[in-house]
Amino acid sequence: MYELKTKETDDSVIEFIERVENLKKREDAYRLLDIFTETTGHEAKMWGPSIIGFGSYHYVYKTGHEGEAPLVGFSPRKAKISLYFATGDPEREQLLESFGKHTSGKACVYINKVLDIDVEVLKDLIRQSVTFLQELYPKEQR
Repeated sequence: MYELKTKETDDSVIEFIERVENLKKREDAYRLLDIFTETTGHEAKMWGPSIIGFGSYHYVYKTGHEGEAPLVGFSPRKAKISLYFATGDPEREQLLESFGKHTSGKACVYINKVLDIDVEVLKDLIRQSVTFLQELYPKEQR
């Protein structure tokens, strides 16, 4: 049976951030921690060894695969900072147009530093992602 790798853990978010070697990236991680916490109203939790997540939702795919995932999150990786937002919402792409310097993959948006982006658009992306996922996967579904 498939074992989900990215699960919520009891590891310390602060200890994880303190282990980020690059000082500027560590400062950005603290800034993002404040922004995500304030915007979501959720306490930060570690998901797996390297993702800082906020809130959670229970998903069930058409294949029957199901699990828990953070509503939004980020990870200060060596190369870039990964931001995790919901995929599948066309509003996300619209918001990214005015987000600032970034690249994106299917599930992640990558930035070099917080100074490269519009923080107000980041807050909009966070709110949009949380709303989209809560509507897509309502709690009653459990």
